[in-house]
Amino acid sequence: MKKKDYILNLCKNAKDASLNLIKFNASDKNEALLLISNKLTDNIQLIISENEKDLIEGKKNKLSSALLDRLKLNEERIISMSDALVKIAKFPDPIGEIEEGWKTETGLWISKVRVPIGVIAMIYESRPNVTIDAASLAIKSSNAIILRGGKEAIYSNKILAKLLREAIKESKLPNNIVQLIEYTDRAMVSELIRAKDYVDCIIPRGGKGLKNAIVENAKVPVIITGAGLCHVYVDEFADKNKVVPIVLNAKTQRTGVCNAIESLLIHSKYSIEYKKEVIDSLIDKNVEVVGCERTRKLNSKVGIAKEEDYATEYLDMKISVKIVDSIDEAINHINTYGTKHSESIITESVGSSERFLNEIDASTVYLNASTRFTDGSEFGFGGEIGISTQKLHARGPMGVKALTTTKYVVRGNGNIR
Repeated sequence: MKKKDYILNLCKNAKDASLNLIKFNASDKNEALLLISNKLTDNIQLIISENEKDLIEGKKNKLSSALLDRLKLNEERIISMSDALVKIAKFPDPIGEIEEGWKTETGLWISKVRVPIGVIAMIYESRPNVTIDAASLAIKSSNAIILRGGKEAIYSNKILAKLLREAIKESKLPNNIVQLIEYTDRAMVSELIRAKDYVDCIIPRGGKGLKNAIVENAKVPVIITGAGLCHVYVDEFADKNKVVPIVLNAKTQRTGVCNAIESLLIHSKYSIEYKKEVIDSLIDKNVEVVGCERTRKLNSKVGIAKEEDYATEYLDMKISVKIVDSIDEAINHINTYGTKHSESIITESVGSSERFLNEIDASTVYLNASTRFTDGSEFGFGGEIGISTQKLHARGPMGVKALTTTKYVVRGNGNIR
């Protein structure tokens, strides 16, 4: 195959596969998912050895520790991927589900029925587990998918895609429901996002630059996912016993992910002693803290927060802190600087909590809980293809149902208008 025809052929194959896939039932799809699950557990060492090649290259290219952590596949993570496939296989099949139905005055029976989107193109960086998450959710929702991972994970993605396709060939499903773009040329992405005759939806998952480039140049509809400038707001009525555990978990449990917090807001009336405790706890965990003048008075190690700090997704052991004088100021700050991902309030006040939960513009809002729960697995979806931060089609963690749309099925008996 000529390289110039590579993307076109993938797209044609995917379109044919998607039209064919609708003929297969839930049992056929579930069988394929279980075959993929077994392929992963049967080839753990092979996957790890290929992933090690990516890690070696990543260290040579001086990737941050957070990005290397995203890239790493170990036995525990591979088994977790395999387990997720089993969970997804047990989910109800959304295809053919009747959302609602009614009879019109003219005698027509109308049903609103759930159907696949068709062909999905998934463009992502760093995390090879997305290869499995995206493919499994696409299969369960009867979609064909074209995967284009980042060059930093090329060895990992190739072996995972190889195992995926081997399992699919052993199943009853069409061979080309999952395809990986094995070239890392950026020109290939440009072709893919313009293939409007074949691709129904683009889902980019990665850095701000990747998403902006796709949104600005795509001719195919795009679902925006993942940018995570998340906050925790400590209200004046917060329970001190909840504050430090939630803040530390949200910031330090895993820093290089989109649902980790990048900024902390604390009400000025929250006790000075307790304010100092939360700042000290972050510094004790080796988090670099930058803050406003009032924050800097709490600990001499706090650096100066510039305006851009409050608009920065660090994805690292760094956090910006601001003392605010009201919940109105906190809500305004979050709605100004946040990326509509995940936001949390710590408070025992019903009034504060209801205002925060109702007025914050984000896909997911929390009361007295860490933002780290914004995840398809944690929400019971078995995984996610991304976390949508936009408002149309899907919002929040995107599981199986988010990869479907609807059509109206109208039944008549010779009716005319």
